[in-house]
Amino acid sequence: MHDVLDPRDLVPDEAEQLLSSGYAARELLNEARRAAAADDLAALASISEALATLRRSTGWDFDEPSDPQEIWAALAPAAPARPAVAEQLPGRLAGAWLGRCVANTMGKPVEGLTRDEVGIYLRAVGQWPQTGYIPLLDELPAGVSHLHESAPYAAGGRFDAVPRDDDLDWTILGLHLLETYGSGLTTEDIGREWLDRVPFTQTFTAERAAYRNLIRGLKPPHTATHDNPYREWIGALIRTDVYGYVRPGDPRAAAKLALTDAVLSHTANGIYGAMWSAALVAEALVSTEPIDALRAALTVVPPRSRLHASQTELLRLAERGADEETAQRWIDSELGGYNWVHTVNNAAIIAAALLWGEGDFVRSVALAVRAGRDTDSTAATVGSVFGALHGPDAVPARLVEPTGGVVRSAVRGFDRITVTELAARTEVVRAAFEQEVRA
Repeated sequence: MHDVLDPRDLVPDEAEQLLSSGYAARELLNEARRAAAADDLAALASISEALATLRRSTGWDFDEPSDPQEIWAALAPAAPARPAVAEQLPGRLAGAWLGRCVANTMGKPVEGLTRDEVGIYLRAVGQWPQTGYIPLLDELPAGVSHLHESAPYAAGGRFDAVPRDDDLDWTILGLHLLETYGSGLTTEDIGREWLDRVPFTQTFTAERAAYRNLIRGLKPPHTATHDNPYREWIGALIRTDVYGYVRPGDPRAAAKLALTDAVLSHTANGIYGAMWSAALVAEALVSTEPIDALRAALTVVPPRSRLHASQTELLRLAERGADEETAQRWIDSELGGYNWVHTVNNAAIIAAALLWGEGDFVRSVALAVRAGRDTDSTAATVGSVFGALHGPDAVPARLVEPTGGVVRSAVRGFDRITVTELAARTEVVRAAFEQEVRA
């Protein structure tokens, strides 16, 4: 599935990416799917050439640059950074790490399921609404064809540490990057560390395509665009919370670090999602309400992008007093055409979970999970933001205890690291950044 080495995946996926971005690719998408099913590689090569010649349909109302200078030029001037309460930051950082780890695990078994499928499964296990880790049933209920491949080791009662997941690997790698390179971090540095620290088989979609391109000798930003249909998917968004951790109260500075990372593998909304996530966490560390963090995060998203439009509408729904079901229906109806791993729809799920979470960790994460799609990724970001807002005590002890406070990781040198150590090392980096700014 989404094999970056197989044209039977790459060509239909590229057609889907173009279709979702305003290109008249419907007919070529159908042809590509038929050719893939028939293993017709010659036809796929011809379709790929045809896709490369497409031009965007008239009436496209968005302006979505990928060049960093153009992105910055599209943004309004930055607001002054908000001062953090120094004595609160270590606890809030610990809450962000803990919230990310616990929430990610709460969403893992049902990753990739639709909203309806998640609802069926959660009702079958007696967790509607969801109250904790999702157990594994011996037989799947009717209407659910499968669970995620991680379910046997990520379901409730089946782990004694936070299960390994790419959403956590990238956050951990980000900490290593900042410890190693500090504010001088470059995209090229990040590419080298990917090859050195992360196994190819533990990357997915856009990251795996960029990794393949690095091995072939391509340089950024071409690593993001060559044979990479996944360039606007959620991969960059899940990598960048750590940049917010080290720049509390300064969404623009966090977004700048995130952009440096994102351009290795993503374009347009894929980049904006990374900037948005970093800014969201940065502001959450100095805020008490998620809506304030979401408003601040929106300031680093180009105003004529699809991500900006969808986030703006969710904020409007919240301000008008709509309920969470109305928000979820809006996401399904207006963003339902996107792939289940796209940035735009999953960022909307994150925002809705925070806006309608009512200040409760489990409810907030459960809202992200029940929406379906990339449930472990959306839950992880929700948990990270919630922990940044409220600290570690807001994460129920009954959910922390089964993990032992230990995190499994595929990042070389970090397997079985503790959440306490991750938070402490992040605080050291944050303090170093603060010292640099003051100097």
